[in-house]
Amino acid sequence: MSQFLAMFQQMGGDAFSQGIGQVAPYFSTIDPAITDFKPGYCELTLKNQKKVHNHLGTIHAIAMCNAAELVAGMTTDASIPKGARWIPQGMTVQYLAKAKTDLKVVCDAENVDFSQAGEVIVPVAAYDTDGNKCFSADITMNVKHAE
Repeated sequence: MSQFLAMFQQMGGDAFSQGIGQVAPYFSTIDPAITDFKPGYCELTLKNQKKVHNHLGTIHAIAMCNAAELVAGMTTDASIPKGARWIPQGMTVQYLAKAKTDLKVVCDAENVDFSQAGEVIVPVAAYDTDGNKCFSADITMNVKHAE
């Protein structure tokens, strides 16, 4: 079990979400609220708040990318074989609609084969409170197995 998954299970979502910025400070800029986390899946809420707005008053594209990288990274960490390591290598995104509400950012990687080494594509989507998809991303993770 990954150390992050163990911490989430022990601490609960609220305390874990507050602590994630201590491990990776940039993620604290979006105040993520991790609501579900298990192998193959991670979900968080990205609040629609002024500090993540663009000039239109909607959630900024890069704030969505930040949330996407977080859920994809946590999902990867909880899903790769013991002793393996990972690092994001690239991200392809689509901005599908203005994000005017809180967003549910979901990495559902149930069908991703995390047992392979090398490039692994991890999907992420963000939905507004009406269930409309506002954003999607494919994040390429470089997975290295223990030697």
